[in-house]
Amino acid sequence: MFDELDLSTIEDERLRELVARLLNLVEQVTTDRRAAQAEIQRLRDEINRLKGEQGRPDIKAKGSGGSGSGTGNSSSEKKRFKPKGREGRSKIERLEVTREEIVVVDRAQLPSDAEFKGYEEVIVQDVCLEAETIRFRKEKFYSPGAQRTYLAELPTGYEGQFGPGIRALVVVWYFASTISEPKILELLHSLGVAISAGEVSHMVIKEQDAFHSERAEAFQAGLESSPWHHHDQTSTRVAGDNQSCQITCNPLDTNYHTTERKDRQSVVQALMGGQPLSYRFNAETFALLEQRQVSVTTRSQLQLKALQDVELDEASLQAWLDQHGAHLGAITRQRIADAAAVAAYHAQTEWPVLRLLVGDDAPQFNLITEELALCWIHEGRHSTKLTPLVAHHRLLVEHFCDRFWTYSDELLAYRQQPTLAERQRWEAAFDTLFATRTGYWALDDRMARTRQKKQPLLMVLEHPEISLHNNPAELGARARVRKREVSFGPRTRDGTAAWDTFQSLAATTKKLGLNFIHSVRDRIAGANTIPRLPDLIRQQAAELNLGAS
Repeated sequence: MFDELDLSTIEDERLRELVARLLNLVEQVTTDRRAAQAEIQRLRDEINRLKGEQGRPDIKAKGSGGSGSGTGNSSSEKKRFKPKGREGRSKIERLEVTREEIVVVDRAQLPSDAEFKGYEEVIVQDVCLEAETIRFRKEKFYSPGAQRTYLAELPTGYEGQFGPGIRALVVVWYFASTISEPKILELLHSLGVAISAGEVSHMVIKEQDAFHSERAEAFQAGLESSPWHHHDQTSTRVAGDNQSCQITCNPLDTNYHTTERKDRQSVVQALMGGQPLSYRFNAETFALLEQRQVSVTTRSQLQLKALQDVELDEASLQAWLDQHGAHLGAITRQRIADAAAVAAYHAQTEWPVLRLLVGDDAPQFNLITEELALCWIHEGRHSTKLTPLVAHHRLLVEHFCDRFWTYSDELLAYRQQPTLAERQRWEAAFDTLFATRTGYWALDDRMARTRQKKQPLLMVLEHPEISLHNNPAELGARARVRKREVSFGPRTRDGTAAWDTFQSLAATTKKLGLNFIHSVRDRIAGANTIPRLPDLIRQQAAELNLGAS
């Protein structure tokens, strides 16, 4: 009945409006029913779990883009990737030949008049994985006069029972290829390597100070290379506790940092390379508190009692709040701490301060940088999640989504040739697109919400060098998701640091055009023939000019 209904055939205007209202009420009831069913199922699953049983399996229906009910997450893969044209150069041409072998024809099969006409070349790729056991014979001398023994030292990277080849391979398998430790152990045993599970774990986690240092320097160089960065978050379980992984990146660098929470202070901490947070009361602090709608009375009391422009650590701040703000609620105290942390971040000089953050509309990303740019794919996903029951409403959603993505694609073209006239034209086009009234309440409400985000969504008009989406950070988050699906999560502080460091280095080396396993082996062996990542970031940043506007 709903599929065949055509409101335009109803001549009476009041009756047509009444039917439209009834249809919207039907949509609301349907949406509420779906939400109630999902909540009921979640509670049933939790009851079954508490009984020691299993809940209903989450099997996704074909083409639903989410759970079996069709109300799950809406994928943005079609908008995330654009088809690439065929490369003119063959992959074979880019290969470096490492061995040449002549294949001869059996002379007994050749007729007497056969003439040699040269060679026909065929390129074949292969890989050789085999264990190598090395016996080092270290020279030893003894001086009776000095009463001292002199012993030759092993080459760098060969300390212990395993060389840099195995160490590098274990790191790359675990972090870049997301292979679990038991499977790595199984692979090494199949190659004839006598190694224990404890040794594999030690290679992954322990004695990685040099890598931690290079990762921190690379992140600092990445922050210096561009005034804008992408940022996203994804959950990470550490020793069974839910924590958050912060992903910060630009075209030259990707950095992972795991924090206990996913709030605003955690984002600030990630932007400072994981350094302990500091807090400061100054004019910016109270301006931020005003934006967060902290009362005038509370702000006035804080200004009278606060230590102006004095840097505090977290313990000192909490002690001060206990003394002077015991009457304040938890939310107000949180807002005070957030404002003081952001003000201290902007005042410090140890780490570069970002001017612009590209991300989604999560509230913890607000107020940290001067400007915030929102991801168009995230915003478009809200509309694609609408699943109306009425056919007419489905057509309205489809039509709006087509216009939405057309507008987004045209903004991409604007980035190539930005002008003031075009900027004004696209600002007006934004108002026209999102001021449309369709009569479908859910869609109209969605467009009104988007219209309120005009400035961050159109930040590309002012800064054409930034992206319209947050794909780099989202793809970085996806790498962490794949890793946690295989290895669940780190269990110690050293393990958490290793996860963050090597996932950062793996992503950064790829962006800089380096081979990750070669880079890791180079550092372990102490060869240092591959340039350090901070130096490469600074070199390539000078060529790209990422802060053009």
